[in-house]
This record gives sequence, structure tokens and C-alpha cells, in this order.
Amino acid sequence: MSILGGKRILITGGSGFIFSHLTRRLVQAGAEVAIVTRYNSIIDNVRVADIWNQLHVIEADIRDLDALRGIKDFKPHIIYHAAAYNHVGSSFTKYNEVLDVNAKGSANVLECYDDFERFIYISTSEIYGYQSQPIFSETMNPQPISPYSVGKYAGELYCRMKMDIMKRPIVIIRPFNAFGPYQTRRAVIPEMIETCITGKTVRSTEGRQTREFNYVDNLVDGFELAAIKENAIGQIINLGCGEEISIGDLIRLIHKETGSQSRLEIGALPHRPTEIWRMCADWHKANDILGWQPQVTFLEGLRRTIAWYREFLTQFNDKHSGLHQLCRF
Repeated sequence: MSILGGKRILITGGSGFIFSHLTRRLVQAGAEVAIVTRYNSIIDNVRVADIWNQLHVIEADIRDLDALRGIKDFKPHIIYHAAAYNHVGSSFTKYNEVLDVNAKGSANVLECYDDFERFIYISTSEIYGYQSQPIFSETMNPQPISPYSVGKYAGELYCRMKMDIMKRPIVIIRPFNAFGPYQTRRAVIPEMIETCITGKTVRSTEGRQTREFNYVDNLVDGFELAAIKENAIGQIINLGCGEEISIGDLIRLIHKETGSQSRLEIGALPHRPTEIWRMCADWHKANDILGWQPQVTFLEGLRRTIAWYREFLTQFNDKHSGLHQLCRF
């Protein structure tokens, strides 16, 4: 059993892609887990459907401080704050909602309950923005370039104020790009996997920009360690493998691993005007402070993810499957 077994742990955003994996792992470890979600509905939180009856569900919008009273009733030992408006592209047209959720919402979660043993704020690598060096370290001055990253950085600053002025036990984690089962096709890896499996034409930019991608189980390892390691308190820590791959090479790899017959039209689309050409993590601090290092290689994680999506699409398209029948309602 994990050292977190028996703890009361609250996860805002606990039914989302990344944190549904943490939610499931902590339940399996014997922790008493609560999630904050806007709707107390298994349909709206399908990623945790298999453990739904083992969770404390707090129905609340984090923008509404009064609605967060359920956190006080639960009295968590540990809080993971991951709830956010998290789509970079659409944040430009929904900036008011983005700032309301990511900045004000984070302040609300911090202010609604103060008697925690540890608060882990889930920030993002997006706060780095444009930097003179492609390997992003925690010592760099953030230069957020989207409403999403501005809002997330505002949440960081509020955490740092609480740490510095009020000496609250807070850890700030900056995860880099994640992938794995349950991710929506709004992200590049599931989009490419689904496109390749279904044989549709793949259209992309030239793909010269590079990113790192972290298998979700590796990130969950780091999130667990952030709640355990005493010297993590008061720290800002990158969570990422530091291994780059160009988007063009990523598409070709997914095409190969899926055995796809899809036509590749790499270079058919223009680059985004705010493109960051290289982005990867300096992860020495995660290794030094948390003792963290990736356990699942990128290729193995990609193969697991492809297998999951292949099974998902098979079930979804089978008119006799439970998943297909459920989607009729």
C-alpha cells in the first residue's frame, strides 16, 4: 500500500484526462479520495466510472467560493488543484472565462480551506512561453503567451504569495505535454492515432517544431512523490522527460506503429503565428528533490496508447457493444 493510503485526498479536476489516472491510483492505494466536479454525474465524469462509488463527489464550480464548502466538510489532508480551462488555442476567444477559472478559481480553492498538510498546484510548461534557450528550467522568467498560460501563471503567483507570506505547505508542479489513455483528440497524439487507425488523410504543418511527450503514468508517479517528499514543500518543479521529437517525426512514427494506410500530407497546413519551435524540460530538480525519473519509455507508452485507442474505437463502432449502446441515450 502507498504511503498515501488512509489519507483524505482532494483532487480538483480529478475526472479529467491526467488526473483520472491519479484518482484511480490513489483509490487503489487505499486513500479516501474526493473529486471536485461541476456535475455530480457519472456520465459527465466517465473516465472514473469504474471507481465512481468509491469517490466522494463534491459538486462545485471553483469560480464560486460558496460552492466549495464541501471541501471544508471533507477536511482533506492533501489537495491537488488541477481543475482549469486548459485549451490553449480557444483561450484567445474565451479569455474572460479562462482567467476566471484559472486565476480566480485557483485563489478560491486556496482560500476555501486552510488546514491542509500539503497543497499541490498543477501549473503548466506553457507558462515559459518564448525563451532564449529551448530547455526550460525553473529559474527562467516565465513569459506566458496565451490567456490560458497567463491564468495558470496567476494561480502560481497566488500560491507563491501564500507560501512566502503565510508559510503554507505548497508545491508547484509544471508538467510538460502528457499523453495516454482517455485523452481527447484535441491533443496531437490522440488526434493522429485516431486519424491513422481510421485511415483518414493526415494533414499537418511541416512539423519542424519539437516537443516532449510524457506518458501519463510517469507524470502520476511525480504527482504522488510531490505529496510525499518533505523537501518538495515551497518548490517549483518541472515534470518532464526532456526528450524532444519533432511533430513531423511523431506523425511518421504513429503512422508506422498503427500500420496505417492513411495518406500523409505533412506541410499542408501553415504554422501557428505564435509557434514555439522547441520546448523541453530541464528535469534535474524533479530527480534531485522528488527522486523522479520516467519509468515508461516514450515508445512503450505510445504503443500502450495506440492499443487503448484501437480497443476504444472497436468498442465505439460495434453496434452491439455496451459503449455503443450507452452513447444512444
